[in-house]
Amino acid sequence: MQSNTLKEIKDIILSIYGDNSDYVYNSIKNKINSIKTKRNNFYKISNKDSVLITYADNIYTKNESCLKTLNKFSKEFIGNSINTIHILPFFPYSSDDGFSVIDYKKIDEKNGSWEDIKYLSENYRLMFDAVINHISKENYWFKEFLNGNKIYSKYFIECENDEGLSKVVRPRTHSLLTEFKTSEGIKKIWTTFSEDQVDLNYKNPEVLLEIIDILIFYAEKGAKLLRLDAIGFLWKEKHTTCIHLNQTHLIIKLIRKIFEMTYKDVLIITETNVPHEDNIKYFGNGNNEAHMIYNFTLPPLILYTFFKQDSRVFLKWLKSIKSPSKYATYFNFLASHDGIGLRPLEGIIDDNDKKNLIEDIIRHNGFVSYKKNSDGSKSPYELNINLFSAFKDDDLDLSIRKFISAYAIACFMPGVPGIYIHSLLGSENFFDGVKKTGQYRSINREKLHYENLIIDLKNPKTLRYKIFHKMKKILSIRSNNIDFDPFVSMKVLDIDNETISFERNNSIKFILNISNKVKKYDTDKHFVNLIDEKNIENFVDLKPFEFVVLKK
Repeated sequence: MQSNTLKEIKDIILSIYGDNSDYVYNSIKNKINSIKTKRNNFYKISNKDSVLITYADNIYTKNESCLKTLNKFSKEFIGNSINTIHILPFFPYSSDDGFSVIDYKKIDEKNGSWEDIKYLSENYRLMFDAVINHISKENYWFKEFLNGNKIYSKYFIECENDEGLSKVVRPRTHSLLTEFKTSEGIKKIWTTFSEDQVDLNYKNPEVLLEIIDILIFYAEKGAKLLRLDAIGFLWKEKHTTCIHLNQTHLIIKLIRKIFEMTYKDVLIITETNVPHEDNIKYFGNGNNEAHMIYNFTLPPLILYTFFKQDSRVFLKWLKSIKSPSKYATYFNFLASHDGIGLRPLEGIIDDNDKKNLIEDIIRHNGFVSYKKNSDGSKSPYELNINLFSAFKDDDLDLSIRKFISAYAIACFMPGVPGIYIHSLLGSENFFDGVKKTGQYRSINREKLHYENLIIDLKNPKTLRYKIFHKMKKILSIRSNNIDFDPFVSMKVLDIDNETISFERNNSIKFILNISNKVKKYDTDKHFVNLIDEKNIENFVDLKPFEFVVLKK
């Protein structure tokens, strides 16, 4: 088995680097052999898995590291309702709230230490961010490049001009190339996301070897999941779109093979905010690329469906959601530290419906961010809004039902649910953050004082209390029922255009009313509603945006 995997690694490297492949292969082989304590048990994804997405410092208190506070909060309030914590980048950084990494192997002082990570890993599986498309301009590698250190001369991508770059897909509106003063004069360097986020040059195999060393270091420090941030942009070729290139897919396959020989329990998750058909290609054949992919179509499509109160488009898409193998599935998130991408709706809804969705978000006091197109024009790229605020109207109870129902879909459909900290805690639009940073994404990145948060979570009258306990309820239902295993069957039920309904494992039926009126549903048989443990005979009445989970 080991020799077969090594041969596969060698073949992948040959496809990427050609003449340099022997050197790269031998370096990786030596790295693998140098690891004395490997983890040889594969981790099987199941209904027990759910992920809390949070910054290390989303919850803070005085005189205590943020990771210690996160650990304390998790043990006291989350318990085993969630088994995995995704800690967004906790390294020293210079911009983008962590996604411009200065040092991959250090922890930002305010966040704590590797010892804090160790303590947290004793109770939860941990997901680390692998921000490997780009680094901070303050990173040692780039500083040495600017100073003329030959070791780092090929770590970054230099371009004399824009020739051959017209097709490059852009997620931002700033110039692709940024001028930097070096020991050899002014040079234009490739910066996909910002002038402070300098893209790495994977055509130089030394860059790949550095990154593999870092990923293995993360596994040694307790990472059980690795989120490959912005991975679609990894490999650049002039005269192409520079996204989803074959070399990028090969590098993901290589990373997975390396972990199969070193830390087999580590899962690879790809983050690609792109149309659905491009996104699912990161599964590979279901066994050789990502174990999970971010289900980027789910958040904007649920918003569209709930605003329009029409389930037809959603159900058509839902019928296509199938795990590609017994070892790979979707990461079903609805909110995150970023905005809600619009590109994943391409080919699913038309421009007029997208326009209406944008207007609905603006009506709920959200914002819209734009990207630059190849012809120089701009188009909407993402919606910036807190998810609860997107559903909030004058009727608070109805707003809560909408919000919880949306997460119920994410929890009960095939895949693993990812719950953003501000969704779990019932937060709303954080306008002060936008004013302070000038960045629309700050609307959903509020920092919460631990003591104040605890007061709210212990008071049944508060919004935070109501949402927190309802969220824990649906997570508990999922984790305690094997019928919600990501790999058991789902049958989408076409009841009417105002209903989302599906059956899991021929055993549990989910029914959600997405209209503004009470609806009656025939059930035909005897069921127990897992939400309130009440028996259901023959029919059930559902309020607007109310759902039931019926078990035979």
